[in-house]
Amino acid sequence: MSPANPLTGGIATGIGSMPGTDPLVAARSAFDEVALPFVPELPARGAGSDMVGRAAGLLVDIPMDTALGGYRLTAGRSRLTTRADGFLRADFDAVEEVLERSGSSAPVKLSAIGPFTLSALVELPGGHKIVHDAGAVRDVVASLAEGIAQRADDLARRTGSDVVVQIDEPMIGRVVDGHIAPLTRLDINRAIPAPDVAAALETVAARIGRPMVLHNCAQPRWDLIDRLPSYAVSLDVTGITVDDYDALGGFLDRGGVLVAGVVPTEKPVAALSADDTATRLVELTDRIGLPRRVVVDQVLVSPTCGLAGARDWAPRALALSTSVADQLRNVD
Repeated sequence: MSPANPLTGGIATGIGSMPGTDPLVAARSAFDEVALPFVPELPARGAGSDMVGRAAGLLVDIPMDTALGGYRLTAGRSRLTTRADGFLRADFDAVEEVLERSGSSAPVKLSAIGPFTLSALVELPGGHKIVHDAGAVRDVVASLAEGIAQRADDLARRTGSDVVVQIDEPMIGRVVDGHIAPLTRLDINRAIPAPDVAAALETVAARIGRPMVLHNCAQPRWDLIDRLPSYAVSLDVTGITVDDYDALGGFLDRGGVLVAGVVPTEKPVAALSADDTATRLVELTDRIGLPRRVVVDQVLVSPTCGLAGARDWAPRALALSTSVADQLRNVD
């Protein structure tokens, strides 16, 4: 991997969501604590600021609005679109201010909901989830790719930083398996095969044209990961089992980059040691049968998932991630 690529081993990053409502406070924490900082998401601000609602500020020519219990596609620009756009601009303003004050040229990671999780959670005007309509899913894939690309370009222009894009797909396994609850028992949401999902995500990566990360803190879907050469993968590795060893080993052996979620999202009862946590990661590579150099060159460190609910713990979780990454750089 080229040294210029920000997705290189031995550093730490966050997932995206942070506690609180002040984007400047959150940005300072994100940029102070990790070598690959990120644009914080602050869902405590309400509708349009959470992972799903932020899509209203990303989709191009597909308006979104609030609905009973969630979000729905609609006709015409909505108040939600304006609200989500305002949140994104405030988040970018905060990142720009932090970088200007620090004089840093650090890369920045921008996270956004993926098209399949969006399609699983957002309704069509008639009440069905987007995933119910194959044509609507294709439109969402194209629209979201365009919107994320435009936002990433804007962030790069404003900050002068290299931008990494993270696609959040916590529902992707359920989409592939056809397990999205239908509007009625007679209107099933059909499974979308893994090859089709992977092909669509590769078109998203091609349009964005930047280093990409696929994040999913649920059980790893190796049937997808193996078909996504354009993506690094962000996983909660504390849930990795022996059944995952061959697939994870193959991914790393092919040169794949892993963002290893090892730091808990809530303050643990017992104090965590960076050395012990790093040791567990090294032991995982030993059990898989990989050379230890892999954790130096191809593994970044992060919390296991977002930190929106961790008001007191969030900065410490990011700092601990950095301490673990520092330990990994010394592995022989």
